[in-house]
Amino acid sequence: MSSRTVIRGGLVVTASDEVHADVLIEDGRIAALAASGTPAAGAFTADRAIDATGKYVIPGGVDVHTHMELPFGGTFASDTFETGTRAAAWGGTTTVVDFAVQSVGHSLREGLDAWHAKAEGKCAIDYGFHMIVSDVNAETLKEMDLLVEEGVTSFKQFMAYPGVFYSDDGQILRAMQRSAENGGLIMMHAENGIAIDVLVEQALARGETDPRHHGEVRKALLEAEATHRAIRLAQVAGAPLYIVHVSAGEAVAELARARDEGRHVFGETCPQYLFLSADNLAEPDFEGAKYVCSTPLRPREHQAHLWRGLRTNDLQVVSTDHCPFCFAGQKELGRGDFSKIPNGLPGVENRMDLLHQAVLDGHISRRRWIEIACATPARMFGLYPKKGTLAPGADADVVIYDPHAEQVMSAGTHHMNVDYSAYEGKRVTGRVETVLSRGEPVITEREYTGRAGHGVYTPRSTCQYLD
Repeated sequence: MSSRTVIRGGLVVTASDEVHADVLIEDGRIAALAASGTPAAGAFTADRAIDATGKYVIPGGVDVHTHMELPFGGTFASDTFETGTRAAAWGGTTTVVDFAVQSVGHSLREGLDAWHAKAEGKCAIDYGFHMIVSDVNAETLKEMDLLVEEGVTSFKQFMAYPGVFYSDDGQILRAMQRSAENGGLIMMHAENGIAIDVLVEQALARGETDPRHHGEVRKALLEAEATHRAIRLAQVAGAPLYIVHVSAGEAVAELARARDEGRHVFGETCPQYLFLSADNLAEPDFEGAKYVCSTPLRPREHQAHLWRGLRTNDLQVVSTDHCPFCFAGQKELGRGDFSKIPNGLPGVENRMDLLHQAVLDGHISRRRWIEIACATPARMFGLYPKKGTLAPGADADVVIYDPHAEQVMSAGTHHMNVDYSAYEGKRVTGRVETVLSRGEPVITEREYTGRAGHGVYTPRSTCQYLD
């Protein structure tokens, strides 16, 4: 059964264009676009029509940094693939790329298979995987080649978390050398975890146990140092590099310098670093624990450096690093010892709205909003033009967005499986109204009409900025 949908009268916004156009969808893909009111648009016939007058018609968001069901600190991230992808859809995101985890002593394949088992048949929207590499050895390096061939084309390493995910410089160099050969992209958590552990131990010995000390020991200089080191190791290996969750002005400066040198170095930041700060970590009565994540929230003056980096393209992507833990029973594990607070914030539902607010606040342009949230992440991780744009042949992942609707962010109304909002009480203008995933309505005029299992696993090609 062929199905056709037409979206009429909206302002179509992509990374490159803004045009009043009607969009024809056929069998899950964009079939055609035509300027509204023209004979070409008038000739579009369909089983279903959506009136987007006064609204934006934008590509579904592509969030390339989520952690559903991640084991961390003796507990698990509170969103499952079912609840997390449903919340993503509510927030206008139609593709996530999550992180499968290799445990030390196990193969990449075991980790990837475990994550496939968690996600299969559960997701409301399409999904892919990156691979966390925790144990670099000869077998792991061979497996990296196989994973690239089957569409897992990016590998995350950690300079932080000794004893858990940590890789030393030699292991990092070996993985980078391999990615230089097989076309994979190394994603780096750039913080000097060895030095941070010393500062944690010293802070706790002084009786500094509150959540705010989490931010104080994970110093911006240790993010910048690790970013610099990762960049130079990638240079030695001849490999491209993607730095995740950049939070500090000093780290942005390292990225800018490398890019000025012509290096294939890319940077991502997250809404929490753009809208929240170390002031949140210092909230009284252990409330600051809600804001514990790594890299940590920084003093407010860092935000200007991040916004500038997004405008100058020294930072190319805004992802969420969505890794929620409930305040009750999870964040509370760290009462009396900030180092035991599970690291992570909920945000997969909030990203598109917060970035639209950034447009209204004058930080970025409307097209840049779509570029950093949809098009560039899709290109960076080999999903474009299937994802991230509205063009003939692309998947019909489409969001009807009301730029005038006002909302107040709150745990009382969000759909993430977590008992607090990092943005509780924040007023924003702009809201998702309808979401299509491959042409199927997942959110219909603010009602959930999707289903678990609609979302399919999506293999990826290699980074499209290296061609």
